[in-house]
Amino acid sequence: MGKVIAVTNQKGGVGKTTTCINLGASLAATKCRVLVVDMDPQANATAGSGVDRHALERSSYDLLLGEASAREVIVRAEKAGYDMVPTTGDLTAAEVQMLQLPNRERRLREALQPVRDEYDFILIDCPPSLNMLTVNALVAADSVLIPMQCEYYALEGLSALLDTINQIRGSVNTRLEVEGLLRTMYDPRNNLANDVSAQLLQHFGDRVYRTIVPRNVRLAEAPSHGLPVITYDRTSRGAISYLALAGEILRRSGLRAAIAV
Repeated sequence: MGKVIAVTNQKGGVGKTTTCINLGASLAATKCRVLVVDMDPQANATAGSGVDRHALERSSYDLLLGEASAREVIVRAEKAGYDMVPTTGDLTAAEVQMLQLPNRERRLREALQPVRDEYDFILIDCPPSLNMLTVNALVAADSVLIPMQCEYYALEGLSALLDTINQIRGSVNTRLEVEGLLRTMYDPRNNLANDVSAQLLQHFGDRVYRTIVPRNVRLAEAPSHGLPVITYDRTSRGAISYLALAGEILRRSGLRAAIAV
């Protein structure tokens, strides 16, 4: 059964969607079967994977409302190398409509269940807020990957997110755990970044990934071309970082795969 990882942070602009896309593509490059689920109404993961959201017949909106099965919604993101549950701006309406539905916090979990065995990893890109879409992702997930910048406010946001994870674990998803913390947009010349990084390591130990994602122009450019960075520029520091992260996750998961060069 595939491992379901929610990529989330209640603070925006921390590289959450960038991480979801590029980790997905990097895992796919190791011959893993990967499904990326876009649960953010901004649809940045959909566009960044090279999927035309305006041409979609079905999306995560239909999946959550029970109007289509996962197999009917899933499309192939050829340039990224993985399958995808895409989304559109309609997803905002789904959040309101779900409030009237039974098992509203379990909609995504139940929808993905029939296809879990078909993938090694299912990555869920969450919106940058705690709402019913994020709750659905956390209930569906086995673990949470938290991208974060090494700055003061990030630590405050992390505390709130960990409280949310504990609440979900204590109520509707007892298996939920923290997969790891990923330091993103990292600039080693910044003293504050180094201080916050040291605090993370002190408090969270081996739950902090050894991989650090630096600020990288090619990484920032890739989404505008509808490509993950390993397709856009495989030799860039951003691509190398996410390939390293994929390797680290595979080792932690007890899986081994040879990265196709």
